[in-house]
Amino acid sequence: MAAVVVSGMRPTGRLHLGHYLGTLKQWLKLQRTSRCFFFVADWHALTTGIGSSQEIRENTEEMVADWLAAGIDPQAAVLFRQSDVKQHAELHLLLSMVTPTPWLIRNPTVKEQARELGMIRSDEESEMVKITYGHLGYPVLQAADILMYQATGVPVGVDQVPHVELTRDIARSFNSYFGAVFVEPEPLLAESPKVPGIDGRKMSKSYGNAVFLADSPEQIDAKLSRMMTDPRRVRRNDPGDPDVCPAFNLHRIYCSPDEIAFVTEGCRTAGIGCLECKKIMIRHVIEEIAPLGDARRRWIEKRPLIGEVLGKGSEKAREVAEATMGKVRSAMGLAQAPEG
Repeated sequence: MAAVVVSGMRPTGRLHLGHYLGTLKQWLKLQRTSRCFFFVADWHALTTGIGSSQEIRENTEEMVADWLAAGIDPQAAVLFRQSDVKQHAELHLLLSMVTPTPWLIRNPTVKEQARELGMIRSDEESEMVKITYGHLGYPVLQAADILMYQATGVPVGVDQVPHVELTRDIARSFNSYFGAVFVEPEPLLAESPKVPGIDGRKMSKSYGNAVFLADSPEQIDAKLSRMMTDPRRVRRNDPGDPDVCPAFNLHRIYCSPDEIAFVTEGCRTAGIGCLECKKIMIRHVIEEIAPLGDARRRWIEKRPLIGEVLGKGSEKAREVAEATMGKVRSAMGLAQAPEG
């Protein structure tokens, strides 16, 4: 069986360096070796942010512009909007019939998100009353997204492996009732680099610490020049420790072995200052990201083409999805969807 890969992103707007290094670069490799379905998870965005629904369309265009600028190729992969393929909703409903509720209540990501949103204060069920049905059941929708295309692999980081395991559990549950309809996908583990924001925390738009793919070379330089370094290195002649320097994580990603050795020695001996050290890394970041920003601006200037890309991709996705749903309905003894 040929490798089939499925992955999606919630439409949060412009993407940053962490998205590029952690996800898009893996997609670029996968689209050359596998049949890939990359989708805008707009229904998933509603599970935790119904109040931001009016922003989804614009955020989708901004995000997909970054995909295309990074080199995600509509000729090599199917790019589509989740809500354009209604079969996802149908499969979500049918899979919910074979998914025990405790599987969802125990889901650590649901609880973590709920705490961040102020929905719960503890793991007690009595404290979970503010979690919506959609939020609690989003792992089933996620399973539908993956199983719909008979994915053999799902690119994830280590912390997301439980999502794939739950999808495998749901596939097994369905297959045990109705026969071998679904492939059980495997997690495709990628060594996700640690990408700190300019304040040292994980790079995130919500923290206001991100370097965006849309940033100009001047903006990239300005942001990374003020990036947090070893806090113990207060004065220029204070020696530092690269292992506790947030900026050094980007050196590890972007710099050559000779450059790493140079800045490590310079930091530990105070032979170079922090700004001089960062400038070596900044040059490499700009060399990689600046062309993406230029390509992105060209896509934004032709914004209607982004909609065309998603429209054509959604047609391809619906064709595959309907074939899968035909098998599902037949296995369950349900009526087939009318043609046309």
